[in-house]
Amino acid sequence: MSPATKELLKKVRMMVPPMLEKFHKGMLGRVAVIGGSENYTGAPYFSAMASARLGADLSHVICTPPAANVIKTYSPNLMVHPLMRESPHQSPASTLAFPVIAMLTHLHSLVIGPGLGRDDLMQATVAEVITAAREKKLPLVLDADALWLVQKRPELVKGYKECVLTPNVVEFGRLAESVGLDTKGDTGKEGCKALANALGGVMVVRKGGVDWISDGSDERTVVGEGQGGKKRSGGQGDTLTGSIGTLLAWRGMYLESAWDVEGGMGREETLMLAAWGGSAITRECSRLAFGKRGRSLQASDLTDEVPVAFETLIGEKEESKL
Repeated sequence: MSPATKELLKKVRMMVPPMLEKFHKGMLGRVAVIGGSENYTGAPYFSAMASARLGADLSHVICTPPAANVIKTYSPNLMVHPLMRESPHQSPASTLAFPVIAMLTHLHSLVIGPGLGRDDLMQATVAEVITAAREKKLPLVLDADALWLVQKRPELVKGYKECVLTPNVVEFGRLAESVGLDTKGDTGKEGCKALANALGGVMVVRKGGVDWISDGSDERTVVGEGQGGKKRSGGQGDTLTGSIGTLLAWRGMYLESAWDVEGGMGREETLMLAAWGGSAITRECSRLAFGKRGRSLQASDLTDEVPVAFETLIGEKEESKL
């Protein structure tokens, strides 16, 4: 582990709230995942479970009714809300978004995209939610088909500095093209910075052999280079989004000084740390799971490793490995 990685992990640890008697249910994280449609039920489950297994008190999934019936059978630990609708449902997106928007004031962070799909009504509903979340200054994590929406409507997130995008190589290329960037041949730092700047300083996690994290500035451009597994099964990015969601919730507590915090870190630095920390935890989950499962590794294997990865990299303050 490099000295730079150790220093970043120490800073992430500063954002992790201690387990105090004064904290009540929900204070250690209320995170929701919007996603889950008729054809995709695994992704929102993996994201929400990663959030829960990392330590969020309450993990929600907001999805369509067919997806809700399935996801509820996966785990009784998740709160599943069948509020989304796919075409040809007749209600307008603004009407469908209303009960989702009503939930936002009760959340610390919101993940959008796992299992969302590209149905026009689903996409339009999410656009309404993103607009409302910006107004409420709610931290967002956007992945998968939420990035498809951003590709079509970059103004939804442009300039919103409480937003984390987590594109893979294909999604990154599409996003770059949508804002007029030519990143062909660039697979690392400079392209990540360029996209973040083009989108007005959002935080970009450029997933790859190493993960580059940047809001476009030199001081908040870092690399996640921890060893991962060699199996690229679908769904591993959902562990990333859920982990970032929980770290963003803890970041909010840190910024509000919910305990005797240290470090004096501000909003921009802690956003970067939440994104980088999610990358570090996910890569460690992948490494651990691959060591046990090899080429049979599946996304659910990463879910089981989330608490182990946390303890390995960070640990509770009195037991920190750093």
